Amino acid sequence: MVAHYLEFERPIADLEAKIEELSKLSETTGSGAMDGEIEALRTRAQTLRREAYSKLDAWQKTLVARHPERPHFVDYCAGLIEEFVELRGDRKFADDQAIMGGLGRFRGRPVVVMGNEKGRDTVTRVKHNFGAGRPEGYRKAIRLMEMAERFHLPVISFVDTAAAYPGVGSEERGVAEAIARATEKSLMLGVPMVATVTGEGGSGGALGIACGNRVLILEHAIYTVIPPEGANSILWRGGRTAEEAAKALKITAQDLIGMKIVDRIIAEPPGGAHSDPEATIASVGDAVEEELAILTKMTAPELKKQRAERFYAIGRSGLQ
Repeated sequence: MVAHYLEFERPIADLEAKIEELSKLSETTGSGAMDGEIEALRTRAQTLRREAYSKLDAWQKTLVARHPERPHFVDYCAGLIEEFVELRGDRKFADDQAIMGGLGRFRGRPVVVMGNEKGRDTVTRVKHNFGAGRPEGYRKAIRLMEMAERFHLPVISFVDTAAAYPGVGSEERGVAEAIARATEKSLMLGVPMVATVTGEGGSGGALGIACGNRVLILEHAIYTVIPPEGANSILWRGGRTAEEAAKALKITAQDLIGMKIVDRIIAEPPGGAHSDPEATIASVGDAVEEELAILTKMTAPELKKQRAERFYAIGRSGLQ
């Protein structure tokens, strides 16, 4: 597979192309004379990557959050959930594969797990509607949360969507009402819920499955009321740029934790989650496990109270 490089990674791409060229030449000659130069170039590439990712601006983080090679819901599910059984359909209209979920065991603990799935290639992206949930997806999420409450199971959600699907059919079937009901259900759950923003957390499409007792976010993920392109179009009539909008929206993990919109930032490997998916998935699993260990000791009334206090606190500090 050809590596996908972002614009600010061009110097790294050039170095790695040179490394690949020299490596092939070295294999052909079999002399090993260029091993030292190749190793020096690899060290230089690692340094450039570490430096680039240590000073990303809001727009660059947006691009990283959208990187097609970041781990998706299916990857987190495969890496963290054993004995996963997918549950489909909302029992009203259809099954929406933009939001997936089911039952499984998370490090030995029975859980309900759900999340947005974007897909990786043309076929799977169409199947999963690029992660843009329809009303039936959010009604499926409600069904899963009701099941979790009935059987006293913690809920784990993975958020990665630009927004809910705004198409005519979606609007006709009540997508706004479905998101509102899903948000209400997650806010009123009597079982622990931990949500993790793994890529894009976009608008109500994200909020519908993200109102947990604890909301975690990956270091280079974003969480926003509207994508930067939409903000530029609606607020500024396209008179500025998406880059400016990204900065103004305060959508990075570092901005969000100061406003108490998120509770914890999970570090990514140098070069972002896509550079080492296995390490990223393990880090997310460790963070979720730590949060659940605390939350599972709380009673249903305590969980509801903690969740209410958490959301009431948003925006009350960090804005001075």
